[in-house]
Amino acid sequence: MQTAEKISITMPPEMVRAIRESVEAGEFASTSEALRDAVRVWQRQRLEDAERLIAIRARVQRSLDDPRPDLTGEELDARLEQAFDEIDKEFGNAAS
Repeated sequence: MQTAEKISITMPPEMVRAIRESVEAGEFASTSEALRDAVRVWQRQRLEDAERLIAIRARVQRSLDDPRPDLTGEELDARLEQAFDEIDKEFGNAAS
């Protein structure tokens, strides 16, 4: 069986009140269980954030490694203008 370590934390009154209300409503068996649940959510969020950052970095690296030539500002403007024109044709006529 795992041992638990007791810690002391300081929280604003509104957070303590929310935790106690959740326990009183039967959502958690104790304040400790509510806080353990909050830490599990925090850990999961940190993991998801780290995974998302890894994916973003990989995408940036693929972009940097892309052998195709860069677009000039004018080429980019032309492509964007063409894309907006296509969107206008598709959705602009539907609004009329």
